[in-house]
Amino acid sequence: MRIGIPQEIKVKEGRVALNPAAAGELVNHGHEVFIQSGAGQYCGYSDQDYMNVGLSVLPDAKALYGETTLIVKVKEPQPDEIGLLRADHLLFSYLHLAAAPELMKQLVNIGLTAVAFETIPDAHKQLPLLAPMSDIAGRLSVQIGSNLLFHYAGGRGVLLGGLPAAERGRVVILGGGAAGGNAAAMAAAMGAEVVVFERKRERLADLRSLGPNVTGLYPFADSIREHVSAADLLVGAVLITGQRAPHLVDADTVRQMQTGSVIVDISVDQGGCIETTRPTNYEQPTFVWEGVLHFGVTNMPGAVPRSATQALSAALVPYILRLTEPGWEQAADLAAGINVSKGQVVYPGLEAYL
Repeated sequence: MRIGIPQEIKVKEGRVALNPAAAGELVNHGHEVFIQSGAGQYCGYSDQDYMNVGLSVLPDAKALYGETTLIVKVKEPQPDEIGLLRADHLLFSYLHLAAAPELMKQLVNIGLTAVAFETIPDAHKQLPLLAPMSDIAGRLSVQIGSNLLFHYAGGRGVLLGGLPAAERGRVVILGGGAAGGNAAAMAAAMGAEVVVFERKRERLADLRSLGPNVTGLYPFADSIREHVSAADLLVGAVLITGQRAPHLVDADTVRQMQTGSVIVDISVDQGGCIETTRPTNYEQPTFVWEGVLHFGVTNMPGAVPRSATQALSAALVPYILRLTEPGWEQAADLAAGINVSKGQVVYPGLEAYL
């Protein structure tokens, strides 16, 4: 199969779908693999690095899309890429279509098939292609949030871990999955007082085991409201596979937060789990609403492109190889990943967002 890896053009997106070692595996399996010139530059991978493992380097996106059938990329197609897609393309990337109805309509009109990383399950009903980026986003949420709490960044001037004679910062996390769990581990290691809201009892037990400064609670509305109102940093990490995230924190609760407190909503890709969240990018990552600093960047792992690309590449290769095989649509996990098939929305529930 002719596989294409384009350069990502989302604002400040430094990742590339595959590093040279991973792309070379596809060549070793007999595939023709093409990469757009400069696609790996922000990860520290040169065109020559890809040529050394057998890839062909094409000068621009038009040539890349024109020469290939399977398009493997990181982020959803951007407006400048829509016109390059064809009905015979198989698109494999993060899509988050529930929060992007216009993009969904465009993919339908093109008539292609689109498989989303974030809706492919494994045998344990986990999401193996979302997990590595969730791990990164969870850690970044606390790193970024702790910096936004600095006075010069517009925050309350709180050191999350506290110190002798100064109280610890208070972190509230909505969701205890991969993203929320990593956020909790990072905040706990920094010494903050951490409260995580999660429905599954076994996850609550795991989160408590992070340390005596971590409390796991069931997400009752009154309990969320109480703890969010007192939080220095609120992290949203709620995920319902393939669907928009529910709002667990409403605007009135955000109004009760202290001036200079910070919200980082990881679930903004799926619409956000905090009512006042809106998408931002790394050129203008924050906005202030009612005195509360909001961070809603929709491609958080793009800030650490080398680490993110290495982690994503390791997860992707087995799935790409399976997509090149005849009858791949019959595999239960890959079938679950199909969001659009030959111009028809097929993922359960997505039609409601059109």
